[in-house]
Amino acid sequence: MPAVLEGSALVEAYMARTTGSARLAERGRTLFPSGITHDARYIEPHGIYVTHTEGSHKWDVDGNEYVDYPGGHGALLLGHSHPEVVQAVTEQVSKGVHYGANSELELEWAELIQKLVPGAERVRFTNSGTEATMLSLRLARAATGRPKIMRLTGHFHGWHDYAASGFLGQFDGGPARGVPEDVARSVVLAEPGDLTEAERLFDDDIAAVILEPTGSIWGQVPLAPEYVRGLRELTAKRGALLIFDEVISGFRCSPGGAQQALGVTADLVSLGKIVAGGLAGAAVTGRADVLEGMDFRRAATEGAEKVFHMGTYNAAPTTCAAGIAGLRLVDTTDACQRAINYGNGLIDALNEMFAAEAVSWIAYGTFGGFHVFLNPEQITTDRQRIESGEHDRATMKIAVPPAVSLKLRIGMLLNGVDIQGWPGAPISAAHTDADCDQTVEAFRQTIYALRREGDLP
Repeated sequence: MPAVLEGSALVEAYMARTTGSARLAERGRTLFPSGITHDARYIEPHGIYVTHTEGSHKWDVDGNEYVDYPGGHGALLLGHSHPEVVQAVTEQVSKGVHYGANSELELEWAELIQKLVPGAERVRFTNSGTEATMLSLRLARAATGRPKIMRLTGHFHGWHDYAASGFLGQFDGGPARGVPEDVARSVVLAEPGDLTEAERLFDDDIAAVILEPTGSIWGQVPLAPEYVRGLRELTAKRGALLIFDEVISGFRCSPGGAQQALGVTADLVSLGKIVAGGLAGAAVTGRADVLEGMDFRRAATEGAEKVFHMGTYNAAPTTCAAGIAGLRLVDTTDACQRAINYGNGLIDALNEMFAAEAVSWIAYGTFGGFHVFLNPEQITTDRQRIESGEHDRATMKIAVPPAVSLKLRIGMLLNGVDIQGWPGAPISAAHTDADCDQTVEAFRQTIYALRREGDLP
């Protein structure tokens, strides 16, 4: 256990409440690095082990109930176990989980994507958001004949080699551990929000610019829409592609994602999470001439090498069934708007409480996500200024004392609310007014606990 957690009454109360999870965590450490299978599940002294979920709630092995915000790491806009998605998957399982052949389901799934997503002339399915961004970059290099990619510092595009540097570290563009130097040198890092710098760094070797269109990690460091439009103009002028990583923002900002919400159409879009109805699936969509680099007939006609792409579970029938059911609900209900409305209400309620409790924290977020700026330097700002993109990455991601960041997560769990560690989370259409009230109170009680332990003034 980190030293800053030793002797903490808050941590001791959490450990007493989660003895079953503690036992499983100890077992996990004999099986997995750090005892976990996803870095975002790393919690000290241990995370919770969940047995079942429903709607916006989940339960752990000790019988504790939580308001759930991670929501399958952002995959569950509709909440857990939506009956129409469950029915679609259950019916498909009895018919087969993998045909090793084409199915009509993949056509229906792709047609829904084309209906909802601007510029979706062609679609290619993959198994994860990481695969989708990796394939997008390969297609861009193939289409342009150029070797380099421009990324925005701090933006997340999965764990592959071309996305590893400049996210958690190596902000100078050096290689992350395990990544070849040549790969790192093929990626140009630009500070988000600074169009002048992007123009200065741009050269004729850059095949594409890839970004999270609402800002780093679901808008933790928001981008001004004018900046995104400026990148669209810059890439078009320089003969490069614009790639939107909408693995998180897709079908959240609006049924058509950030493209529809911002009025900007990218050349390629990487989709994940919601696109597959909560199952493991993702996609690349966009311009036909770019995606047809994978077309066998076109390659033969042009005498060109086909862009190589395979994947055992691409468009698996069960994933198709879940994706169809989920996207139909996105298309025919107000799920996106309900999540956005809930987020706005939660953010307002949190900021009212933070002001009443005299902490300098600020809740913010757009399009159905919420974040809390812990503001360790106590700068003067507000939600509107943050969301406008006024503050840079260095300001928004300034280091927070470990005692605060670690205990905040534990305090929220102790009070029956699970959030992501940054802190914040996506929101689902299943969250209720009662969930909002409980979330605000959980933050309040955690603030009280941090003050009792001398971690907050």
